[in-house]
Amino acid sequence: MTHDETRQATLHPTVAALVEKIGRREARIGIVGMGYVGLPLMLLFSEQGFAVTGFDIEESRVAALNRGESYIVRIPAESIRRAQQAGFRATTDYSEVAKMDAMILCVPTPLNEYHEPDLSYVTGTVDALAPYLQAHQLVVLESTTYPGTTDEVVAPRLESGNRNGLRVARTGEDLSSPCVHVAFSPEREDPGNETVARADIPKVIGGCGPAALELGKALYGSIFRRVVPVSSPAAAEMTKLLENIYRCVNIALVNELKQLAIRMGIDIHEVIEAAKTKPFGFQAFYPGPGLGGHCIPIDPFYLSWKARQFDFHTRFIELAGEVNTAMPYFVIEQIAAGLNEHSKPIKGSRILVLGLAYKRDIDDLRESPSLTIIELLRQRGAEVAYNDPFFPRVGQGRHYALNMTNTPLENLAEFDAVVIVTDHTSYDYEKIVAEAKLVIDTRNATRGIRSEKIVRC
Repeated sequence: MTHDETRQATLHPTVAALVEKIGRREARIGIVGMGYVGLPLMLLFSEQGFAVTGFDIEESRVAALNRGESYIVRIPAESIRRAQQAGFRATTDYSEVAKMDAMILCVPTPLNEYHEPDLSYVTGTVDALAPYLQAHQLVVLESTTYPGTTDEVVAPRLESGNRNGLRVARTGEDLSSPCVHVAFSPEREDPGNETVARADIPKVIGGCGPAALELGKALYGSIFRRVVPVSSPAAAEMTKLLENIYRCVNIALVNELKQLAIRMGIDIHEVIEAAKTKPFGFQAFYPGPGLGGHCIPIDPFYLSWKARQFDFHTRFIELAGEVNTAMPYFVIEQIAAGLNEHSKPIKGSRILVLGLAYKRDIDDLRESPSLTIIELLRQRGAEVAYNDPFFPRVGQGRHYALNMTNTPLENLAEFDAVVIVTDHTSYDYEKIVAEAKLVIDTRNATRGIRSEKIVRC
């Protein structure tokens, strides 16, 4: 008997039955949230032969998916249509939760205006699906959040909101009576990363009980090459925060060193390239105009908020957040200094911002530093335009409506400054430098180009 067969033989019959169903690719999978996390996850399951139902509250998304269309640039419509052939469909009707074997929640977890966790999407989703839960289903939260959310928020709401008197199965409980299984598995999406296949990214899973852990391992083991079990949902939640805080802190370090290097007349990018030749003890991180995306600018605040409940002040994490949050203001200072060399103030200057997305070659605006920079330039009286191949128009900014449309790169000489905020690979940087009066480069996109027009920051 193999190890898997031995393990399965020790499982409760209801758990073993679902494990077998997953193994035969007959389990019905529901994914809530058809965005940057949920839609790629759906494709992984569909590629392995699972019939997936996508849940979303936005009717326009559901309609587009059911027409076989995609609204995310990196996901072609052909992939959606292939998934439809494998049984995929989208819906806004939560009553269909009753037909699922496993539900995976991939909904946003933003911060409120006080930089405190906003779990309204999570609680709203849990409350919407709880009435339709059936015995022995698996529910997995993937949304990044503070340690304790799955145990302290999700599980109790599932128990109080369902119509069938189901409880969440925990360690040591009898699985013969009606119950549901709950786990946490952090998403590890990296938009724009073409070097690592999604299936090759190890999947962390922590269950509220051993049965939930086994089901989670079976579920994700069907689409990921490696599953990493941990002792609890809280450990899995903390794992995700550690990963992103690690990046946040190191990016803050190089952002601070960049500002010092500029004063000292040193090229920080040259220093980083030299340092990363060390084959041990160093990992390269790169400075920029500020953090963007849904994870790195937000996740540290989830942990610092939770830490206060334990009378603990996360000074190191909060300092990194302060450094990174200040970077758009540093960029404004560099723009002002560059314009000053041309005897121009920011007020009244025509400035073109290159790139709205928070990182190159993606169509994601979440927490983008470009939006902050545009808002700050407007506040100082500049006439601001933007160019980004992924956004024909932009409505809402970080703090107020921008209502801007994409400006073609046809008359760069009409602008007093061109600010490279997102280094899309489609840009011809030599041409941009040749035609622009002044280039403020926040991404080292013009490396190798020598020109007195360039201010690298």
